[in-house]
Amino acid sequence: MAGIVTKQAKAGARRARGPRTPAQIGLVLIATVFLVVFLLLPLVVVFSEALSKGLGLYFAAITEPEAMNAIKLTLIAAGIAVPLNTLFGLGASWALAKFEFKGKSFLLSLIDLPFSVSPVVAGLIFVLLYGTQGFLGEWLADNRIRVIFAVPGIVLATMFITFPFVARELIPLMQQQGNDEELAARSLGASGWQIFRRVTLPNIKWGVLYGVILCNARAMGEFGAVSVVSGHIRGKTNTLPLHVEILYNEYQFAAAFACASLLALLALITLALKSFIEWRGHSGS
Repeated sequence: MAGIVTKQAKAGARRARGPRTPAQIGLVLIATVFLVVFLLLPLVVVFSEALSKGLGLYFAAITEPEAMNAIKLTLIAAGIAVPLNTLFGLGASWALAKFEFKGKSFLLSLIDLPFSVSPVVAGLIFVLLYGTQGFLGEWLADNRIRVIFAVPGIVLATMFITFPFVARELIPLMQQQGNDEELAARSLGASGWQIFRRVTLPNIKWGVLYGVILCNARAMGEFGAVSVVSGHIRGKTNTLPLHVEILYNEYQFAAAFACASLLALLALITLALKSFIEWRGHSGS
């Protein structure tokens, strides 16, 4: 009986939608052409160019010392920035979604700041703050602390560019869920940590994972801000996107596309994980 009802419901839905109009077909075709031209073809070109000289050159390009150092630095920057931004996103979303306080709108605007500021400008801001001629440059030099043209500057730039992703994913989710469950838990004597661990976190776990995946993908692919603060020191301060640029400018196209294919592969993995988390989130709800 349930199967019959389901089939009747699907048939009714198809009748309600009716036949596709020429306008609908045209929009579908336009969207398909757009996706093929601007998304699928570039990916095909990247992988085809990366493998154009054979697997031997491909693996040689991604395993040579400078490429390995670039991959290592990219993983270090993302490995520091993503966990810290996750903690910040959890704290900021908790405060903004669950409490009312003065300056709330201002804090929301600050969270959105990296979306509106050019990454290159963000990198210049860090140079003005931490460079040798910057606001804190003299103090850093006296204490033998190097930020610009070093790993700390790359990590700071990556954190600045990526810190809104987790927070912006969780804030609307927490606001939609409201405070009823947390208030009920508090009325039963639960502490703040118990409420967060046993009530809030299980409700937002898929949102956290979604934000972390997007944050990680953005951190590993960041170019503009990192390019400004890194100094492009080969084998020391070049992340993977910067290494791809150097290889391309030196006309080492096969090697450049080989390294770029790693970033393209990361994008595909991110897309797959994003789709999986959206599916699990909808099925869980």
